[in-house]
Amino acid sequence: MREPSASSGPALQGDLLGAEARVAVLLPLPLREAYDYRVPDGMALVPGDVVEVPLGPRRVIGVVWGPGAGTVESGRLKAVVRRFDVPPMTEVGRRFIEWVAAYTMTLPGSVLRMAMSVPSALEPPKPTLAYLRKADAEPPPGFKMTDPRKRVLALLDDTLAGGPPRTPGELAEEAGCGVTVVRGLAEAGLLEPVLLEPTTLGRPPDWARPGPSLSANQEAAAEDLRARVGTGGYSTVLLDGVTGSGKTEVYYEAIATALKQGKQALVLLPEIALSAQWLDRFAKRFGAPPAEWHSELTGAQRRDTWRAIAKGEVPVVVGARSALFLPYPDLGVIVVDEEHDSAYKQEEGAIYHARDMAVARAHLGGLPIVLVSATPSLETKVNADSHRYARIELPSRHGGAVLPDIDLIDLRRDRPPARHWLAPSVRKALTETLAGGEQAMLFLNRRGYAPLTLCRACGHRMQCPNCTAWLVEHRLARKLQCHHCGLQQPLPPSCPSCGEEGTMAACGPGVERIAEEVAELYPDARAAIMASDTLFGPRAIQEMVRKIGDHELDIVIGTQVMAKGHHFPMLTLVGVVDADLGLNGGDLRAAERTYQLLHQVAGRAGRGERPGRVMLQTFMPEHPVMQALAAGDRDGFYQLEAEMRQEAGMPPFGRLAALIVSGEDPTLVDRVAMALGRAAPRGETVHVLGPAPAPLALLRGRHRRRLLLKAPRATQVQPLIADWLSRVEIPPSIRVQIDVDPYSFL
Repeated sequence: MREPSASSGPALQGDLLGAEARVAVLLPLPLREAYDYRVPDGMALVPGDVVEVPLGPRRVIGVVWGPGAGTVESGRLKAVVRRFDVPPMTEVGRRFIEWVAAYTMTLPGSVLRMAMSVPSALEPPKPTLAYLRKADAEPPPGFKMTDPRKRVLALLDDTLAGGPPRTPGELAEEAGCGVTVVRGLAEAGLLEPVLLEPTTLGRPPDWARPGPSLSANQEAAAEDLRARVGTGGYSTVLLDGVTGSGKTEVYYEAIATALKQGKQALVLLPEIALSAQWLDRFAKRFGAPPAEWHSELTGAQRRDTWRAIAKGEVPVVVGARSALFLPYPDLGVIVVDEEHDSAYKQEEGAIYHARDMAVARAHLGGLPIVLVSATPSLETKVNADSHRYARIELPSRHGGAVLPDIDLIDLRRDRPPARHWLAPSVRKALTETLAGGEQAMLFLNRRGYAPLTLCRACGHRMQCPNCTAWLVEHRLARKLQCHHCGLQQPLPPSCPSCGEEGTMAACGPGVERIAEEVAELYPDARAAIMASDTLFGPRAIQEMVRKIGDHELDIVIGTQVMAKGHHFPMLTLVGVVDADLGLNGGDLRAAERTYQLLHQVAGRAGRGERPGRVMLQTFMPEHPVMQALAAGDRDGFYQLEAEMRQEAGMPPFGRLAALIVSGEDPTLVDRVAMALGRAAPRGETVHVLGPAPAPLALLRGRHRRRLLLKAPRATQVQPLIADWLSRVEIPPSIRVQIDVDPYSFL
């Protein structure tokens, strides 16, 4: 990824655009450019103002992008309807939208839509009714002063001396009475009603609150980050520390420095599942929680949070990748935790990588960004090795804890019993762990009971009709499900192909099947499944994390939602059921992803006073990933991976861009894909592979073909792709998605 120029974007200084002027308004729609509108008499607008404008028969919101282009006659211009009472989008925010659109080859209006995702936040919130006590007011004749009424009045005594007004609900709760008692006092003329602007903000985080004591390494790392945030200016820093080294507490010091300066801080997390313990740690460190931003928020929460961020009332935001597009007026630092995680890649709509876009946002805003990981992406590591990024290292675990031993369990020799999945050595280790009063984790990155259901009589396999994927059996929910399009159907009593009854068999294990084996082996152990389809929302995840932390569970069986970020002091054994799972499929990053995931899983063991042990079940113990994990040779693995990528000219030493052609008519899809193949750019250093069916050749009912452009690292692929697409007519029913720097090849 190329960093943006600090001087890119429109040279707008926020000059007042007076009456009779025309303005360019960008609409959050799939549009390539802004439209001109007339500024009516009496209305003053500046670049960044959020406005309502007519578009055909309807009215839509938009953002003033600058002076009008003047290409439309004044008499034909429609007038801006109104300006919303929210702070203008900053110049940096507008330049960021333009940069993301240009880099990802997405229409600017589509990128703006991500930044304007909560239209309801543009309207002012309804005021809240509250009461003051009226001075020298006497009760009317016949009005009986009951004890509840007296208690309410006593609570409002301080308002006579300038105390804050109180809402009816607050008064009723504190006085131990009903809201009708408060209303009765108001109707009697003893209370004075006032309207308050509602606020959902609690106590702000306290940057001066003392944090935990840091080790010498941690303090040196924290001081480096404090200096960068305190000085300001763009820099990208890799905070590279082993699992359990206390990276979070170190970057909390960067956040504290930003808060001390009155600036905002953004922390990106790859998954909601990581937020439970993170939020607890943040609240303990700063005395108050941050604002959250993720898909599980209610509409009201999103509305209030968006508006409060825009007004500068939210000091710290923690969220998923979409939090990057919120309207921050004064960011002071960005932190990308677990920066290597593939969840940062947005694969639908505007296709972007949140880590890379966060670096661009920091560059445009002139502020430091901290990339945090125990297993950095190869792209980030190469940037740090070449000194393009700074690096801060935390080489040891905090508090004297040591990294766990990692054993490779060769399933060719240490075979599980028939129709079982845990090797004898893993079973023995589980028994010893439970006997010692400790906890164990069994990891399998596969949801459900079994990944495939087939007929033993005719071999028919249950496949999704909308996708090139097998239906996954979820025995607990008694259903088959496609994990790509969400299709669900009940388990069939007989084979849909041959009609035989009782012949449908589950093949292979998912976490539910491992839980079944655990229940058979250890009927008295307290076990639970931790997966995205068994934990619905942050509260369920938080409760599960609490149970593990409080040792209410002995064995946890789970997927990658439990693989990273969690700290369980009594968890001493991690068993990986199928360590080879991620190595299949020929993905460019298969080895890197597998190493990162298994390293993170292993990092859950032995984080307290008791030493940990990790057991990886594999059919390929000789594989470089397995050998590097067993030897603890992270840098050796990265060096080998880098040499292979460099020799092949693959990222981060080369550039890739994918075109995904999709449609409901496979013949038309093939025709367009072949036309793109014939029109592909040619050159000594630029190569186009394909078209070829995507691994998921059918997804949600759409047939898919892929073309992959490969070029040297210094090549700007966007102009090449723009010229390429201009030479082929794309029918309306066909969609061509552009994925610059593809991360997934499905």
